[in-house]
Amino acid sequence: MSTFSETVWLCLAVTVVLGGLALGNLRKIPGQMRRKVVCLAGLWGGAYLLFSLSLSWGLILFFLSCVLTYTYLSGQELLPVDQKAVLITGGDSGFGHALSKYLDELGFTVFVGVLDEKGSGAEELRRTCSKRLSVLQMDITDQQQIKDAHSKVVEKLQDRGLWAVVNNAGIICLPADGELIPMTDYKKCMAVNFFGAVEVTKAFLPLLRKSKGRLVNISSMAAGVPMEKLAAYSSSKAALTMFSAVMRQELSKWGVKVSVIQPGGFRTNIAGTSEMWSKLEKNILDHLSSDVEEDYGKDYILQQRNYLKSINIKTNTDISPVLQDIRHAVSAKSPFAFYAPGALAYCLLFFVSFSPTGIFDYFSKKLCEVRGSMPRALIKQP
Repeated sequence: MSTFSETVWLCLAVTVVLGGLALGNLRKIPGQMRRKVVCLAGLWGGAYLLFSLSLSWGLILFFLSCVLTYTYLSGQELLPVDQKAVLITGGDSGFGHALSKYLDELGFTVFVGVLDEKGSGAEELRRTCSKRLSVLQMDITDQQQIKDAHSKVVEKLQDRGLWAVVNNAGIICLPADGELIPMTDYKKCMAVNFFGAVEVTKAFLPLLRKSKGRLVNISSMAAGVPMEKLAAYSSSKAALTMFSAVMRQELSKWGVKVSVIQPGGFRTNIAGTSEMWSKLEKNILDHLSSDVEEDYGKDYILQQRNYLKSINIKTNTDISPVLQDIRHAVSAKSPFAFYAPGALAYCLLFFVSFSPTGIFDYFSKKLCEVRGSMPRALIKQP
């Protein structure tokens, strides 16, 4: 057998072994790991086809890809639960509620901050979860409630330490053109989505530094993708995303790892109810000047709730990708800095980041035209 043939067979053998080990590790890792490995394999396969490499070079490159993949995946293995303690805010409903149940089932000690400790969401958690889960009254815009929750966490954990904080609590308000959104709604979004998360982070960071644990902030795809009618919400989430990036750099010297989750379209209770929309519409109309109301028209303003209805129809009811990514951020040896669960979430963030602004704005404008709603002053009279 020639030296060349021996090299080919050696590469093939090592490729099979490392590929098998990589796939074995992949099966243990939830969430988006599969997408990344498939993309990596596709990259090498595409390079092979594009450059028409010989079999030997193709095997060598695939061998190298398997080495890189295996090395990469070795840092993505999940740490043992060992009843690690996790604090989750916004556990009344949505992601926070489902995440609390999910982590409790996995064996974590879960502290759930809720807006109403006597509400149906809190009662359901007490009824369905284990004794390891504790429900805490925690309005994250109330500094005293944050302090009280901190005291209860410290009292229960004593010397065990807090492993992770998941800042999940958030609101969206009524989507509308930025000019129509009252300043009270801008401030409310910032108070909950940004300042509240910062307040919670600052309160619990000493515990995270002690355990060299994890800080996970739930942002939104809207933080990186400009979306009409979400000026208040997107701005607050963009602030949270940048805060997470800065904290990731600053806390690395303490051994604390920081991740931000930017979900795409998933259906939760954040959109609110018809009764809530009516109150928000009244708030908008009460704060408009006469000339702005004249230009936009009351009919246009009252149609804004249709945006939320369309969100509820088009969004995904299966939130398991979000839960799996949060679990990975909490448990992986080397969690990612950014996660984007959801169909096309990564694609949209990539498109906005690297495509010419004019192209994105063109498609956004066309989408707005399809929806067919225009301010009164812009409607062409027959």
